[in-house]
Amino acid sequence: SEFGWIEGRNLGVEIRWAPGRIDLMRTFAKELVSLHPDVILADSTPVTAALKHETTSIPIVFAAVADPVGSGFVESLPRPGGNITGFSSLETSMAGKWLELLTEIAPSTKRAVMIFNPDTAPYTKSYVLPSFEAAARLRKIDSIAASVHSDAEIERVITALGREAGDSLLGLPDNFVEIHRALIISLAARSKVPTVYQTPVIARDGGLLSYGANFADIFHRSARYVDSILRGAKPSDLPVQLPTKYLMVINLKTATALGLTVPPSILLSADEVIE
Repeated sequence: SEFGWIEGRNLGVEIRWAPGRIDLMRTFAKELVSLHPDVILADSTPVTAALKHETTSIPIVFAAVADPVGSGFVESLPRPGGNITGFSSLETSMAGKWLELLTEIAPSTKRAVMIFNPDTAPYTKSYVLPSFEAAARLRKIDSIAASVHSDAEIERVITALGREAGDSLLGLPDNFVEIHRALIISLAARSKVPTVYQTPVIARDGGLLSYGANFADIFHRSARYVDSILRGAKPSDLPVQLPTKYLMVINLKTATALGLTVPPSILLSADEVIE
């Protein structure tokens, strides 16, 4: 609306929601492409992949995609090259930042486990894991990547962590993790496992700490690209952009329940402190 588009007047909007289900994403991608829209806004890597499979001509603006080049969506960040462009939500250096925060708030950490679903976060092994392992070696802690596909597998991983002192968890920026956050938060609390996430909603719902791109800002910026395309711009002429704003949320109630003392450096840096 800031750019003059009013739904029902000069803009029509079709919305599809597939909560972490690859099959629904593919079904809805076919539906949306069959409507021949002027532009499609895609949220997340698997949604963008499903849409890319269905069209090479309809402009697509993605938001919250971790590795657009490695995922094959664009040729390069400055020159996307095809019908797709958008906004990345993750830089590889973020893995190091998460481990830094994790070891600050839980200094007894000896092993860090990264939990993710390879179906919804296929970029993990090539884009995130190398920097995660390098950051862990730098801090002289062990690192493990744990792939999960179901509630049972999530429970098995987190329960096992709770049996060993010094184990901590990283919840990868993955819509599977976010959708299953209630279970992950509950298991981490029950097993006394310090956990760092990317999205603020998880810390607000009871997770220990979150740090990551400001998704509200990413979607607000994506509206400018949608506007540009509706006015005639080509996706290939719009460079992929990285995050420019980040948010840190710390849940003091959860920290207290885990027996952790939050250092002043984190309290001073936090955008939101939940008491």
